[in-house]
Amino acid sequence: MLSLILLDFHWGQLLQPQFYIQNGGLWLLLFVVFAETGLFAGFFLPGDSLLFVAGIYAHEMENNQPGITYQFLKLFGLGHIRNELVDLTVLWLLISICGILGNMVGYWTGRKVGPAMYNWKENFLYKRKYLVQADEFYQKHGGGAIVIARFLPIIRTFAPIVAGIVRMDRKKFMFYNIVGCLAWVFSMLFAGHFLQKWIYEAWGYNLKDHLEVIVLGIVFVTTLPVILKLLSGKKQNPPTQP
Repeated sequence: MLSLILLDFHWGQLLQPQFYIQNGGLWLLLFVVFAETGLFAGFFLPGDSLLFVAGIYAHEMENNQPGITYQFLKLFGLGHIRNELVDLTVLWLLISICGILGNMVGYWTGRKVGPAMYNWKENFLYKRKYLVQADEFYQKHGGGAIVIARFLPIIRTFAPIVAGIVRMDRKKFMFYNIVGCLAWVFSMLFAGHFLQKWIYEAWGYNLKDHLEVIVLGIVFVTTLPVILKLLSGKKQNPPTQP
C-alpha cells in the first residue's frame, strides 16, 4: 500500500486535503492539525480545507477505521451510544485536542527559543515575515488574536509562538487556545458534513465530485484577509527582540 502511494506521489498532493484523508485517514488528519500549529514548518498544510473535506468524509473515515469512536466513547461509559451526530462530535473533540496541543507546543517554543527565531536564516520552511505578521496581528488584537488566528492560514501557525515570546499568561493563553480551537474545528467540520448532506438530499449534487473547486474557494476566502494585509500594509522592520 505504501509503495503504491509513493509511486504515484507528487509534491502538489500535500496541498490537496483529500490526499491526507484517502491515504492516511483519521490518524494523519490528527497529525496534520497538530503540525500546522505545533510545528512552525507546517504553515503550508491545508488546515481549513482539510477540516471541511473531513466533514464531508466523516462517515467514510469511521467505517474505514472502525472502533475509534467506540473506544473513545467507551472511556466515558458511553460505548452503547452510536449515531451520525455522536460520531461527528467525537471526531470534533479528537481533532480539537490535537489542535489545542499543537498551539501549546507553539507557545512553549515561543517562550523557549522564540526571540532567537528572528535571527534564524530564512529557507523554504521558515520566513521571518510570517513571524513579524503574527506579531503585528497579536499586538492589534491582544489575547483574542489566538481565537481569530485559528481562522487565518499562516497566522495561526505563528500566533501561539508570538504569544510565547511576549510571555502571555499561561492560563489566559489556554482559555483562548481552547475556545479558538473548538470554534474553528466545529465550524469547518460541521459545515462540510451538513452542507454536503443538505445539498445532496435537496439536489442530488455530490460535493465529493467537485472537491477541487470547493478547496480553491475555501483557500481564497480564508487567505483573502492575509493577502489584503500584505498588499495594503507598509513594510515594517522586525520588532525588537524581547
